[in-house]
Amino acid sequence: MNNKYINLNRSDLEIYLKKRFPTLSTNQIKSALDEIFDSIVYAVAKGERVEIRNFGVFSAKKISPRKFVNPKTKEVSYLSETTTLHFKPSKNLMSKI
Repeated sequence: MNNKYINLNRSDLEIYLKKRFPTLSTNQIKSALDEIFDSIVYAVAKGERVEIRNFGVFSAKKISPRKFVNPKTKEVSYLSETTTLHFKPSKNLMSKI
């Protein structure tokens, strides 16, 4: 497996989609991406797992509670459990990268 990652941001995705679908306007592409991203975030926030075939899986990853020390004041503080968005690419996507 190749551990090199390619960074793809939203504007790169918009440019790619504009080239792939020239009949769509930029506003149509932006609104479609908004809907897709919002639905993924909403589903994961509800605790669901979102799988896009041949692309990957979006899920929630829980980070356990932990303590940390402020280096300046040496004060010990505690962070509660947090949840982050996790993406695992599919084997098919990784083979194309």
